[in-house]
Parts: sequence; structure tokens; C-alpha cells
Amino acid sequence: MSATAPATTSARGDEQPVLRLANVESAYGPVKAIRGVSLQVRRGEIATVLGSNGSGKTTILKTISGIIDPLKGSVEFKGENITARDPAYIVQQGLSHVPEGREVFPLLSVRDNLAMGAYTRKDRDAVARDMEAVFSYFPILRERASQDAGLLSGGQQQMLSISRAIMAASEVILLDEPSLGLSPKLTKEIFEIVVRINRERGTTLLLVEQNANMALNAADYGYVLENGRIVMEDDCARLREKEDIKEFYLGMKEAGVRGERRWKKKKTWR
Repeated sequence: MSATAPATTSARGDEQPVLRLANVESAYGPVKAIRGVSLQVRRGEIATVLGSNGSGKTTILKTISGIIDPLKGSVEFKGENITARDPAYIVQQGLSHVPEGREVFPLLSVRDNLAMGAYTRKDRDAVARDMEAVFSYFPILRERASQDAGLLSGGQQQMLSISRAIMAASEVILLDEPSLGLSPKLTKEIFEIVVRINRERGTTLLLVEQNANMALNAADYGYVLENGRIVMEDDCARLREKEDIKEFYLGMKEAGVRGERRWKKKKTWR
């Protein structure tokens, strides 16, 4: 967090978060990827973590979902400490991770991939309803239901990955770079569906994304990550108006008196 905390932080702190990270540090061997990261996600909101490639965004999600054990700090989900718990246990508690790279079962059909998402569920009637909901969000998956998932396009595989998290009856979905490798048109479509899932199903989402414009327009609250540290946080509507966000993430440069661009030499995070 920046030295000057945003005005919204204290008011937001009055609400009980569904997901909380406190002073988390994680590393790959001797290299620290995230350093003292603290963040909170409220039930029913979309939160986003912005940052350049290599800033540690993906590491945050892997630490939450149990893929990486942190060196220090804690991760809480629904008030329970899930730090370094087994990933399968974390999924059973209602938290799913949609990883970067759209990991699907390529030799299984689309329908079987979706069924795998609901593998641990006992409420068969609800599973059938969720399957229909998935097909309503992504009609192309209904058309391709019998097709091997490995034959889907990249965008369709992204739809399938998100849908599999829905089939797990996830209360919180961690979504890693959903726009990666997709056309602007398909990226817009994916983000519109993500917002629909949040608004219609009440699913909480933590989104990491390099496309800052799409993320800030979809999310409610945002964090900015630089070199493994949170340097700024605020409501997304306010983040969009901050000069550093405009310049370094939205590509909007201020013009000088002669119409020439003035390039900042470094981020000030104010």
C-alpha cells in the first residue's frame, strides 16, 4: 500500500472480507516474488490486481489456492486460516482458481470437462441447473458439448475454464489473465460474462489482468502491484482518475504547452 492510504480503505475495512491476505511473502527458490502483500476481497465484489508482467500477480493467486506455500503471512477464507492447505481442500471450501493458460482436459469432451468441475458435489439437481446456466452464459459450449476440449479455440477454452469453476459451486473464483492471447472482441465478451456471473450469481471474483482498462471497468476495487508489493489501492472508479494509472496503465500521456508529450521518469503513486 502507498504511504498515503486512500480515503475508502477505512470505510471498506468495516466490512468482513470473504478473503484476506495479511503480510504474505512467497518465493521461487531464492527469488522473492511477493513481499508483504496484504489485501482483502469483500463478498459479492470483483476485486482486481493490476501490475506489469513479472510483478507477482500470478504468485498471489497461486499462494491463495495452495499451489505455493508462503514464506510468511496468512491467507484466510471465510474466516478460516487456509495458509498452505492442500489445493483440493481449498476447492472443497468454495474457492476455485482459473489459471493462466486455460488448463482443460484436452481428451475429454466439453460436457465431461464441466462434469469434472462438479466432481465433489452431491447436489445433482443443482449441478444440472448450473450446467444449464453455463450453457446460457456461453452458448458455444452447448454447441461443442460433445467435442474434445483440446479442439476448442483459445477463447472457447477460456470459457470452459471459467465454466468449470462455476460447476464447482465456487463462492470465490480466482481468475488469472483471462484476456491472454484473445482478440479485443473476445476479451470484451469474456469480461461482460464475468460481470454477469458476479451480478447474477453473487460470485466473488479476484481478477489479475494486464489489460488495465478492461479490469478497472469490470471491477469494484483495485490494487496495484509493483515488484511484489502493493503500492496503491482504491475503488476502481477513483483509480481510473489517478495520473499514474492513466499514464502507466491506460496509456494516457499529458501534453505539454507545445502539444508535445511529457513523459514521467518514474511512478509517484499518489
